[in-house]
Amino acid sequence: MGFKTEISKIHYDKAAKGGFFALLKFCSLFYALGSGLKNKLYENNISKPKKVNAYVISVGNLTTGGVGKTPVVAQIANYLIDKGEKVAIVSRGYGSELSKKARTKTCCAPIMPLSSRVNLISDGEHIFFNAKMAGDEPLWLAENTKAIVITTKNRFKGAEFAIENFGVTKIILDDGFQHRKLHRDLDIVLIDSEMGFGNENLLPAGPLREGLEAFKRIDKLVVVSKSTDHTRAEKYAKIMGKKLKKETVVCYSEPSFAYNIFKLEEKLEAGESVIAFSAIGQPQQFYKFLKEYEVLDTVDFDDHHNYTQADVDELLKSGVKKFVTTEKDASKLTNLDFKHAKVFALKLQTKLDVEKLLK
Repeated sequence: MGFKTEISKIHYDKAAKGGFFALLKFCSLFYALGSGLKNKLYENNISKPKKVNAYVISVGNLTTGGVGKTPVVAQIANYLIDKGEKVAIVSRGYGSELSKKARTKTCCAPIMPLSSRVNLISDGEHIFFNAKMAGDEPLWLAENTKAIVITTKNRFKGAEFAIENFGVTKIILDDGFQHRKLHRDLDIVLIDSEMGFGNENLLPAGPLREGLEAFKRIDKLVVVSKSTDHTRAEKYAKIMGKKLKKETVVCYSEPSFAYNIFKLEEKLEAGESVIAFSAIGQPQQFYKFLKEYEVLDTVDFDDHHNYTQADVDELLKSGVKKFVTTEKDASKLTNLDFKHAKVFALKLQTKLDVEKLLK
């Protein structure tokens, strides 16, 4: 278990205390100053977001990863594409090799500096990079939508590139709520019905990316239910909607089936013994979806971890012949050697009233 995973545990521990937590809270003061100053600059029109010639939808959250944002982005994109829109998803591509390389060949020019680089992950038909290069979330979006998928630090340039080269009419900013440099026409924010706002502290002491005063910028709220019992999420959505006076919808996320990532037609049968592992923001919620299997152990890697053969070899030391992970993790495992063991990816079914959300 990595350092980031340990920090995440503190973020969602409302009883967190001790010297290390006190240090994190002290550091949060500086984070608050920086975040607050940025927002004040935009609120007072000292800094102004840039506009592009397309309708921009931001899908984001107030907390760090694991809310369930990626499937929501995909559903919105697919809905708009079915309506005849030309859609591009613009993502930061956090944790990818493309986001780390200082200079590289790109779709826009032979060589570009990192701050200006635009990476075309998919043109809606062809995928040009693997998970390690593109990032697990952009690749999953490319595989599960027909949208143009772009990663870049400069979302404005990414949006312009999509419009100029593909005639895009709708831009979806993946994880765009805190990225205020690009004007958006609709701000959608997701809330996890199970985890909420954790210990309600700002980073790094808590999971909050900015203070709760940011709610005034939100246009629509989506409460994500990661449970087979959606009662809690539905009640939470009603409470938050009334409290914040924002239109709120529930996104229902449930397990469907687990398939062999190397032999797609093979399914994991109920009751089979497995070790579950993942590299996502809230792994415990993934493990709760595995109730119909006998989970012998769970292994957590840091969010967005790029797996190596050494990681696989360590997992294989358990002697277990069947493993289960998430679809996002699966995209980074297909080039690794699991020898005689089998790896299954859990497919989730997500239900969201996109028409209501966008109207």
